[in-house]
Amino acid sequence: MDFKALLEQIDAHFEMPADELGAAAREDFELFLKGLESGAIRAARPGGEAEAKWVVNSSVKRGILLGFRLGETIEMNCGEGLQFSDKDTYPAQKLPVVERNVRVVPGGNSVRRGSYLGNNVTMMPPAFVNVGAYVGDGSMIDSHALVGSCAQIGAGVHLSAAAQIGGVLEPIGQTPVIVEDNVMVGGNVGLYEGVQVGEGAVIGAGSVITGSTPVYDLVNEEVYRGSSDKPLRIPEGAVVIPGSRPARGEFAEENGLHMAALLIVKYRDQSTDARTALEESLR
Repeated sequence: MDFKALLEQIDAHFEMPADELGAAAREDFELFLKGLESGAIRAARPGGEAEAKWVVNSSVKRGILLGFRLGETIEMNCGEGLQFSDKDTYPAQKLPVVERNVRVVPGGNSVRRGSYLGNNVTMMPPAFVNVGAYVGDGSMIDSHALVGSCAQIGAGVHLSAAAQIGGVLEPIGQTPVIVEDNVMVGGNVGLYEGVQVGEGAVIGAGSVITGSTPVYDLVNEEVYRGSSDKPLRIPEGAVVIPGSRPARGEFAEENGLHMAALLIVKYRDQSTDARTALEESLR
């Protein structure tokens, strides 16, 4: 299929008023969802400039927003005692679990239409994968984890319990959260606002990283920050833990106040790999 032409059609439908959208828009939207679910269409792909490294496809976000305009809220009954309501364009996805050897363990998991789970992905309950998200081969989504809209998760990634990978639909051009291959994301970690985590990094439990969070590299004595034209990027192999730094001002000094800070305390080595590789026995 010519997905480039399809996305051009999606963009054209997006510009139309909702009351003028007809059967052709609905048909193209269905093809768009199938492209996302096959992994052929992605909200962002590697291959950008040296600093950005990823290229955002804004047409994908337009297509997702188009789906909300096309859809009607309907009641979705899933058996006695289970009642849901959502846009009819975004029901739960029926995954190709046999073909891809995906394990979606019973107990409250949900994968929305328009998202992609790769081969040998394991998903523990309860967890949620939202529309436009991409999860690479061999990754694990642990209990109470969220993979938000358009988030891009690489291969061999472990999202530990209660990890929250934020989603983004608007502004349309904003980079989604990106977690590259072989990253270990600890429990209760939050990654938001287009943060990029480089390959092989380890994000320690309890770290919360937003687009405006400064990250202090104690190894290289640098401070990493995002900006309006460049997302915050955690370097490849970095080991990040929560820390603190003194708050400024006389009042803060008098009261001994500190602010949360994120610290890169080392870069991943053989001993770090050994600890994070323990999950392999569970797959």
